[in-house]
Amino acid sequence: MTTHSILTFAPAPTGRAIEPKTEVYGSPVPVTVNRIPTPAGGVVYVYRDTDGSLSSDCSGCGEYAWTLQVTRGFAEDHARGCCKQPRRATA
Repeated sequence: MTTHSILTFAPAPTGRAIEPKTEVYGSPVPVTVNRIPTPAGGVVYVYRDTDGSLSSDCSGCGEYAWTLQVTRGFAEDHARGCCKQPRRATA
């Protein structure tokens, strides 16, 4: 049995550089947009996620929240009422 290989080549470059097309959709990672203190000494961190939505994480009670809202009101409401102190880091 005989096996044949066929090689093909791309056309030679024309001499001009081809610029890569880049589109920017925002940060590739969530970005912290606000830090809201709680009465017990915790902090609610508000993030803008890669899809443009907002999320928050509370250092006091550990609650994670996500919303499509454009405002940070959901995080401010949580920060006002959270009375759990943040855990101390262990060594």
